[in-house]
Amino acid sequence: MRLLLVEDDDHVAAALSAVLARHGFHVVHARSGEEALQALLPGETAPFGVVLLDLGLPDQDGYEVCGKIRKRGSIPVIMVTARADVRSRIHGLNLGADDYVVKPYDTGELIARIHAVIRRPPSGAAAGPADSELRLGSVRIELPTRQVSVEGSTVQLTRKEFDLLALLAQRPGVVFRREQIISEVWRTSWEGTGRTLEVHVASLRSKLHMPALIETVRGVGYRLVAPAA
Repeated sequence: MRLLLVEDDDHVAAALSAVLARHGFHVVHARSGEEALQALLPGETAPFGVVLLDLGLPDQDGYEVCGKIRKRGSIPVIMVTARADVRSRIHGLNLGADDYVVKPYDTGELIARIHAVIRRPPSGAAAGPADSELRLGSVRIELPTRQVSVEGSTVQLTRKEFDLLALLAQRPGVVFRREQIISEVWRTSWEGTGRTLEVHVASLRSKLHMPALIETVRGVGYRLVAPAA
């Protein structure tokens, strides 16, 4: 699989490229945001399967690059950065990043996250009901088109945010264990994904403007509290 590594530090890029190559990835290195966007233009070569995006780029902020990538298509994007605060994580996910890895990181962790985001769930995997639409008060979830709206206004969600919301919406009021959510949405049992789950929940609450929609059940997991119609 071809992987686009967007990293302005040549030493970091060289070391990481060597590790990724040993795991079967063909790495293309871009040193700036513009170089990355040019590499992603349609061409004769095979498309990239995933983008590893550093945020501290010399020509433009990585957040801006992520937004431009997302407007072009649904290629998985993993932000790799030293910005560890929750607001930065949420901002990155709101822009369409599929995951967010904080430096310094364990390479095994990074490889696991890469495989998690490129492992596309089977059609309908996140939706149990046979119905093509779920309604929860003013929230409407269209499963075939993967569209979500609140009071008629479309809400832009990332792929994983939609999968998470659709999973919880299958059974409003029922508690889903963290391990179950991670297994069904991220298709992995890797424990480190738990932090990513927390950030995705926070992002959903923010985007839907419904902080009480997804309730945290301490020590267990999450459940969706259906709003009044």
